[in-house]
Amino acid sequence: MRWEVFRQGKRGDYHKHCGDVHAPDREMATLFAQIQHGRRMTTNSLWVVPSDEVTEIDADDTAFGGRTDKAYRWATTYNVDASFAQEVADSEREQAAVEGGEVGGSDATETSTASGETASDGGDG
Repeated sequence: MRWEVFRQGKRGDYHKHCGDVHAPDREMATLFAQIQHGRRMTTNSLWVVPSDEVTEIDADDTAFGGRTDKAYRWATTYNVDASFAQEVADSEREQAAVEGGEVGGSDATETSTASGETASDGGDG
């Protein structure tokens, strides 16, 4: 029987496939794996698995996980014409005027005086 061997070099590393061994049972496979693959390099642990228990998941099978491409997060596909840009600029100007205390939209603006009277800038006066 054939057994696949995965080796972890140091604690925290991933286990990587390092080869296989041929043995009649699990105990012998573990012993052969230690001798053949555990002594070559520094080894923290070994996984010894029957070859027929290893399953491959290829690119076609990974579709179950959903999209891994996060392109939908970037606004690169919106079609915006020039009129929209003008609308945004007008809106920003209006917002700045409101935040600055100015009221836009007409040539004559009224301001309140300290006595509560209203003074007009744009009329006959």
